[in-house]
Amino acid sequence: MANGRRLRVAVNGYGVIGKRVADAVRVQDDMELAGACDVVTDWRLRVLAGKEIPLFAASSSHGEAMRAAGLDVAGELQDLLARADIVVDCTPKRIAAKNVELYRARPIKFIVHGGEKHSVTGHSFVAEANYAEAVGRDATRVVSCNTTSTVRTLLALKRAGLLGRARGTLLRRATDPWESHLGGIMNTLVPESEIPSHQGPDAQSVLPDLDVVTMAVKVPETIAHLHYWVVELTREASREEVLEAFRASSRIALINGSDGLSAINTVKELMADIGRRHDNLYEVALWADMLKVQGSELFCAYMVDNQAIVIPETIDAIRALTKSEPDGRRSIAQTDAALGIGRLDVLTR
Repeated sequence: MANGRRLRVAVNGYGVIGKRVADAVRVQDDMELAGACDVVTDWRLRVLAGKEIPLFAASSSHGEAMRAAGLDVAGELQDLLARADIVVDCTPKRIAAKNVELYRARPIKFIVHGGEKHSVTGHSFVAEANYAEAVGRDATRVVSCNTTSTVRTLLALKRAGLLGRARGTLLRRATDPWESHLGGIMNTLVPESEIPSHQGPDAQSVLPDLDVVTMAVKVPETIAHLHYWVVELTREASREEVLEAFRASSRIALINGSDGLSAINTVKELMADIGRRHDNLYEVALWADMLKVQGSELFCAYMVDNQAIVIPETIDAIRALTKSEPDGRRSIAQTDAALGIGRLDVLTR
């Protein structure tokens, strides 16, 4: 907590990530949501009144449009920042980088996400990997969904002394589900034009010594991403030893196709059935019964919910920057408990 009170968190951009960050902040016992800022006037912001979340406009002109549309506007972005200890920027790609000038001028601590470059903050964040480095910083960048999953899984192997080098193929969803009617691709596959795809080098911005290469292809579905990995281990290992390495991370959930969780849609349905808000899958969902170890080679596959996986990382980044919790393990445990993370193994044996 900041000076004995709850941290006041501003969310700039109430879209796919922003609304999930806002909800996550509201269930933390050491945080409160100062408000949310946006530019649109449609249904996405009309739900804020029912949640009693103060709404702010990005500018005076946006505020006029919002009020004309019948929205209750509490003020502009500057007003929101004045009542906050930290701002989480969830605006679309490249807009956050422009907002940084405003944040630095106040000054206020800030978090951006993986759509921005590492150079925007000079630090990239995954809680299990480098929490301590972020403590007290003015800003950090929570890396993208695919990069977060890459760091989590490879770090688990690294900490067990098993990681040699890794080669991954990423099947990337075409667009966010709510925008499926607006864009995306149909009846085709679109390979990323460069190898490595950006996720490998991005993971190295968090763990510089990773020997990792990624390749990516965009596929015509919108539920989640799917990763296939071939990992050269440092030595021959048993399948159970590898699984134990993954179990050491609360944010990797081992699931089984034999339980009926044989496709990404069934995993999302499980999230709905256990009552996760927005059907959020915060963990990397790794198929344990598909995992194979041959000598010193590991073959595995997992699912990444790009709308949800970075949410717990963002909550931890808030605590790190504000120094409200200097111990990363305690912050992760607190975030996990509030969001219900780490309970899937019980449901899936």
